[in-house]
Amino acid sequence: MPILFHPALLLLNTSGPAKVPLSMLVIFVSAKVLAEVFERLGQPGIVGEILAGVLIGPSVLGWLAPSELLTAMGDLGAMFLLFRVGLEVRSSELMKVGGTATVVAASGVVMPFLMGSVIMLLWHASVNEAIFVGASMVATSVGITARVLAGKGLLHLKSSQIILAAAVIDDVMGLLVLAAVSSITRGKVHWLDLVLTAVLATAFTVIVGRWGTSTVGKVIPHVERRLKVGEAHFVFSMCLLFALALLAVYTGVAAIVGAFLAGMALGESAPRRVHDLAQGVSELLVPFFLAGIGLKVSLTALSSESTALLALLILAAAIVSKFIGCGSGALVLGGKEAMRIGMGMVPRGEVGMVVAQLGLGMGMMSESVYGIVVFMSVATTIVAPFLLSFAYRGVTVAVPSEEQQEEVAQLG
Repeated sequence: MPILFHPALLLLNTSGPAKVPLSMLVIFVSAKVLAEVFERLGQPGIVGEILAGVLIGPSVLGWLAPSELLTAMGDLGAMFLLFRVGLEVRSSELMKVGGTATVVAASGVVMPFLMGSVIMLLWHASVNEAIFVGASMVATSVGITARVLAGKGLLHLKSSQIILAAAVIDDVMGLLVLAAVSSITRGKVHWLDLVLTAVLATAFTVIVGRWGTSTVGKVIPHVERRLKVGEAHFVFSMCLLFALALLAVYTGVAAIVGAFLAGMALGESAPRRVHDLAQGVSELLVPFFLAGIGLKVSLTALSSESTALLALLILAAAIVSKFIGCGSGALVLGGKEAMRIGMGMVPRGEVGMVVAQLGLGMGMMSESVYGIVVFMSVATTIVAPFLLSFAYRGVTVAVPSEEQQEEVAQLG
C-alpha cells in the first residue's frame, strides 16, 4: 500500500522507514522556502530558516518534534558553519584584537547574569532558579552572528573580528559560570575542578589560535605528497575539524569552538577546493541547525499573562544587557564600533537552551521558566540579524577580487 505524504506521519510512525528522509525533506525544504521568502522581502534569510522550525514544530503545525537525529544534524550544521567562517578569518588579525575582545566578553558576562538573576528574584523565584536564568543569559551564540557577518561580507572588519573573538572567549567564560552555578546549587563548589577547567579551556583556545595556522602550514605539503586518497586536502581538513571539535569538548568548551579554530588554522594554506567542498556540506547541514533552534520553541509555555510578561522582561534584559555590557567594553573604539559589537553579541541561540535544559533536569527550574528561557534564546537569535543590518548599514564590503566576490556570495 503506498504511503501518503504527510509530515504528521513522523509523529504517528516514528519508527517507520520514512523517518529519516521525511524529516530531512520537511526541514530542509521549509527552511529554504522561508529563507527565499525573507530574502525576497529584503529581510535576512536566516530569520526565515529559524521561523521555519517554529512553524513546523510542536507549537504551530506539529509536523516535527525535536529528536536525537535532528539534534545531531543541527550540531553538525553548527560545526560546519563555524568551520567555514574560520576559513575566512586570519588568526594573526584575530589575535591582535584579543585584549579588547576579552574586555568585551567579560563585561558581556557580568551584566546579563546580574540582570537576569535580579529580575527573577524580584519575580519571587527561588535563588537557584534565578541563578540558572542568569547563567542562561551569559554566553553568546557565535554561530548566528558569524552567519550574518559572513553573508554580508563583513568578516574583514575590526568590529567583526572582535565579535568573533569575544564570542569564543564568551563560550569559555560561560562554561565556567555554568560549572560554578551547577556546583553552588548542589551545595558544594569544587574550586580545583573549576580552575583546572579554566586553564585547560583557555590553553586549548590560545594554543590553537596562536600556533595552529603555522603548524598546519607545515603539514599541508606533506599531505600533498603522501596521501593518495581522493580529495586529500578535504579529507585532512575534515580530520582536523573533528579532532579539534573533540578536543574542545574534552577541554570544556563547545565543539563549535574547535571547529572554528580548525577552519582558522587552515585558512591560509587550504586550497580553494576545500572551501568549495566545505561550503557544499554547510549548505546541506546549516538549515538543520537554524530550524532546530525554532523547533524547540513552546508557545504554550507563554499562555498565561504573567508568564508572557516575564518572558518579555527577560527578553528585554537579554538584549539590553549584552548591548550595554559588551558595547561598554568596546567604547575605546568609538561609539559606532561599540554599537556594532554590542548588537553582534546579542544572540543566545542554542547556548541558552543548553543551560535551561540542565536547570530543568536538575529540578532547579520549572517548566514555565524553562519555556521562557527557550523563548529568550530564540527571540534574541531572530532579532540579531535585524540589529546587525541596522548597525552595519552603509558599510562598504571590501571584496577586491572576483574570487573573493564569489566566496562572499556563497557564504550568503
